[in-house]
Amino acid sequence: MLEEFLKATILGIVEGLTEFIPVSSTGHLIVFGHLLNFEGPRAATFEVFIQLGAILAVVVLYRERFIQLFNFKRSDGFRGISGLKLLALTCIPAFILGFLGRDFIKTSLFSPATVAIGLGVGGIALILVERLLPKSRVTKNGLDTLTWREALVVGLFQCLALWPGMSRSASTIVGGMLSGVERKTATEYSFFAAVPIMVAATGYDLFKSLKHLETGDIPTFGIGLVVAFISALFAIKFFIQLLSKITLAPFGWYRIGAALVIFGLISIGVLR
Repeated sequence: MLEEFLKATILGIVEGLTEFIPVSSTGHLIVFGHLLNFEGPRAATFEVFIQLGAILAVVVLYRERFIQLFNFKRSDGFRGISGLKLLALTCIPAFILGFLGRDFIKTSLFSPATVAIGLGVGGIALILVERLLPKSRVTKNGLDTLTWREALVVGLFQCLALWPGMSRSASTIVGGMLSGVERKTATEYSFFAAVPIMVAATGYDLFKSLKHLETGDIPTFGIGLVVAFISALFAIKFFIQLLSKITLAPFGWYRIGAALVIFGLISIGVLR
């Protein structure tokens, strides 16, 4: 039991620290799950369940903004009906593609090798975007300046995150920046865009996986969720502060390094 609690704690930390930074939480969970020998239907359900902790962290940190989204007396900027329409526009493409391709994604893309490919490709993309994006271009600042076109572009890029390793956060941030949104605003919007997508995906996967759960799983799952929530709180605050000092390029180099390490572990038989 102690060993299970330790694995739950490690995976909770991994989920919380990586969910909202552009390095792919799903990719990291797949790799760490293999390394910890925590695999199978029950493990997959656990990895889905602890995402609820990360979702809760965003809702807590941005609770005033979330309350404004449901203030139907206002419909300007990222509030009320206007804000909900932007989120819907961002989420619909991934909802449709994820639903249609779910079986293929689950059976073909959830392996260390495909994760490494996603990490490497996404890492190169982050570096290129930061190097090639004109520094002098006028960008939108603040969530209240977002337009339907920018929300749609972010939504189309978010579809890339269906490939484990590509990273939902990286895909949405890059999509926002390429459409003219300032980096910090694109990052904050990626937090909001994550909530409906993650709630829908988590709810669906949990419903399909209930048969794999037992009463004895509650402590392990509870530990993972709480640890993911706490670590996500710190990760989000740290990431936002960090973006005022650096670009996304260091995350790109990290991803490339992580991809090379994973391929190395595969080549010596530690990962399969």
